[in-house]
Amino acid sequence: MTLRFTARAVVAEVDPDNDVMQAGVAEEQDGEGFFLLFMSSIAEPSRQNVSLGLDSHCVVTQAHGTAYGCVREVALSDGSLTVSLDPTSLDDLELEDSEIEAELDVPDEDIERLREVLAQVLAFGRPDARPQRVDL
Repeated sequence: MTLRFTARAVVAEVDPDNDVMQAGVAEEQDGEGFFLLFMSSIAEPSRQNVSLGLDSHCVVTQAHGTAYGCVREVALSDGSLTVSLDPTSLDDLELEDSEIEAELDVPDEDIERLREVLAQVLAFGRPDARPQRVDL
């Protein structure tokens, strides 16, 4: 099955002071309800992060579930964000469905910023942990 929700908030920022990029969608403006947050470092991964398998993007859910390198496919078009996750990451993310579709009820400029930052986040890290298909 597919988890579907309406996102009324978008975050998309590059924060060089904290060495992080993040892009995400949430049901509510205050962050309540379901959300998906995609994050990565800006700098190249450290040796320690590489040895721990933390050298890729990560996804965080509202339950504070976190998984690294788990996005298999992502598409953003016609006001909709569709994400396909590696089924082996579902327990870590505390999700039941590997397919997620967010209808974006946000201004067009927020969607464009999401598109820009999400592309950067998903391009981070080792090539074998990047999504197989990115259509942004």
